[in-house]
Amino acid sequence: MRKLGLILAVFLMTALYNITVVLAQTGNGAPNGPHYNLNIIGVTNGKKPPLTGSDRHTIFVPLVSDQGAADTDTSPGADIFLTQGPFTVCDGNTFDPAYDCFGNKIAKQGAVFQLPCNQNITTATGTTLMACTNTGPGSVANYEVWARVVGTPGGNGTITTCAIDATNTEVCSMDTVLVRNKPNRFSNVTDALTSLVSGTSTFSLFSGGFVNFFWDYDNNGNKLLQLRFYLM
Repeated sequence: MRKLGLILAVFLMTALYNITVVLAQTGNGAPNGPHYNLNIIGVTNGKKPPLTGSDRHTIFVPLVSDQGAADTDTSPGADIFLTQGPFTVCDGNTFDPAYDCFGNKIAKQGAVFQLPCNQNITTATGTTLMACTNTGPGSVANYEVWARVVGTPGGNGTITTCAIDATNTEVCSMDTVLVRNKPNRFSNVTDALTSLVSGTSTFSLFSGGFVNFFWDYDNNGNKLLQLRFYLM
């Protein structure tokens, strides 16, 4: 009996320790632990180099959106196109044509970020979840996304997940992220950046029914938006 009690005590202590590790956060509000870091940098002048074919963790966008650039879609901000696979910045320049990780041009203008379809999303109230599609190694994962803005206070912006439907119409999610430097702490933006809520459905990134998923980043003075991706 004493041995059984000791085993149970060790089990409970281990379980509590594991829960603490999962829930632990840093002083800036982000979870502890390894993660993929993506910096979205607002600049006054457009970048000239193509910024493709490297292991960079940066994407450059206009410091202020809607400044007469070649972006002609119906969304107001810079386009960061999303492709399915392991976390990678395929094209870090939103000021020129968008190329995927295989060197294929996929849009007239925009950056390209590759990420897995996320199985760790919450289905929006009153909707049905359209699940992930597995297309090979690294194409599906369980993870959280956390975001914060750093730099001079005063800026703000919104990020909205959009895609093109079967009628070639652009559809944007009803779930939009407001990002600003007040307070300067990370917040959980997993659902908004890895799913699209439309009508009575919550669509996981890259699920059926849509093509050409992208984030529309409408920036108004944010110099640095940090995104962290934590595998669960």
